[in-house]
Amino acid sequence: MILKKLKIGGVIIPNDYQDVYDWFGLEATSPKKVAAFLADANGEDVTLEINSGGGFVTSGSEIYTLLKSYNGRTVAEIMGMAASAASIIAIGCSIVTMSPTAMFMIHNVATVAEGDYRALEKEANVCKSFNQSLANAYRLKTGKSEAELLSLMDQETWLTAQKAKELGFVDEIMFDKENLLVASIGNILPIEAINKVKNILAEQKNEKENKEKAQTLAVEAERIALLSL
Repeated sequence: MILKKLKIGGVIIPNDYQDVYDWFGLEATSPKKVAAFLADANGEDVTLEINSGGGFVTSGSEIYTLLKSYNGRTVAEIMGMAASAASIIAIGCSIVTMSPTAMFMIHNVATVAEGDYRALEKEANVCKSFNQSLANAYRLKTGKSEAELLSLMDQETWLTAQKAKELGFVDEIMFDKENLLVASIGNILPIEAINKVKNILAEQKNEKENKEKAQTLAVEAERIALLSL
């Protein structure tokens, strides 16, 4: 089945910016663009192809919520980069996959402020609150503590596909045949063992079919011999 696809590219912007970016011919993604796509999909499985350096945190949060609320299965394919607000969009999907050549980045929110020390302190606290909100979304995805995630955000952490999967931000690495997504509390056999057993079973099946074929030919030959008497 071919999934419905939407490209999440360019800057993540508020709804009332979309027309302006479109007028300039600039790639951008707003919540209303994603909402329209999901409404049209009407519960069908969808794929988001992500290559964005992020943008407005509140717009990223709105898209994250839209994805989490969607009734169908959502798959994120990180094609080039999922940074900042775009990383929040990615982890809003049911399954997050990532190209082996792509990058995943998380960091603190940033703003521009002016005024006296009281205004600047207030704005700093607003930024810290946004950081905690984003860390909460990362926590739900990865299971890591808020303190560990905030530390990674402080460092503006860039992750390869392997590292993003290791930390729990990503579920699968695209094109990696041995990197199969599993969710189980039981024992998962190594892919090498599975392939080896498959070969053994195939050989046993061939031997059984050849034996049955030989028995059939023998019975047929015996029947022909009896008819010749």
